[in-house]
Amino acid sequence: MTAGRFPWRYGRAPDYSKTRKVYEEGKTRNHEPRSLPDLVENLVKNWEIEASFKTKLEEWRTVDGSCYRFSLNGGPAQDGNHMLRVGTYNALIPSNQYYDPERLDFATSHKAFKRMMPTFAWEVLEVYSGPPTVTFKWRHWGQMANDYVGMNDKGDKVTVKAHGGMIDIQGMLIARVNDKLQIESIEVWFDPLEMFRQIAKHSDAVITSPMAEGGEQGESEMRCPMAH
Repeated sequence: MTAGRFPWRYGRAPDYSKTRKVYEEGKTRNHEPRSLPDLVENLVKNWEIEASFKTKLEEWRTVDGSCYRFSLNGGPAQDGNHMLRVGTYNALIPSNQYYDPERLDFATSHKAFKRMMPTFAWEVLEVYSGPPTVTFKWRHWGQMANDYVGMNDKGDKVTVKAHGGMIDIQGMLIARVNDKLQIESIEVWFDPLEMFRQIAKHSDAVITSPMAEGGEQGESEMRCPMAH
C-alpha cells in the first residue's frame, strides 16, 4: 500500500515496527498461521490501522461500509463516519474523572495517549465462536513511558506522572463478518476505567482547574478512589 493510493491521515502509511516488536516480546499466545485466532487477530489489527489512519470510509478494506456499525458496552451503534470524526480513543472511552472525549478531538486524543504510551500492542487471547459471528477475548498492553496529560469531565487538566510500568487491559469483542470476512459490526466490551486505574495507580493525578475569575489557577491532587 502506497501513500498515493490511499488517503492516509498524515500523508503516508503508518509505521508499526516498534509496536510489532513490543508485540513479539510481550505476547502470551502463539497462534498457528492461518488458524482462526490468527485470522481474527490480523483482521482486527488491520481494522485499527484503517480506522486510525485512512480518512475515507470507502477505502477501509476490512469493513463492509454499507452496513458497518461500532458500539461500546451495549451502547448505541455508530457508523464508520462517526469514528472517522471523533477517533478510535474517543469512540472507546466515555467521559470520566481523567478524560473527556468531548474536549479532545481526533488529533489531540491520539496525541495524548501516543505521547504517554508510544507503543500499545494488541493480541487475541481466546476465540469462542467462528464466522459469521466471531466472539473473542483480547489483550492490549504498553509501557507508560511519559506523563499522561488530558482533560476530564469537568474541563480540568489532568496530569499523571509517568511510572514506567505496564498498562495491561483485557476485554471481549463480538464481530459480525460477511462471506468476504469484512466486518459488518463490532461490539466491544471492557472496563474503560481500568486503563486509568493503572495509569494513576499511585493516586498521584494532579488536577489543574481553568483560570478563575480572579485570575488564580487552582491545582489539587486527586486521590483515585479506584486505586489500590
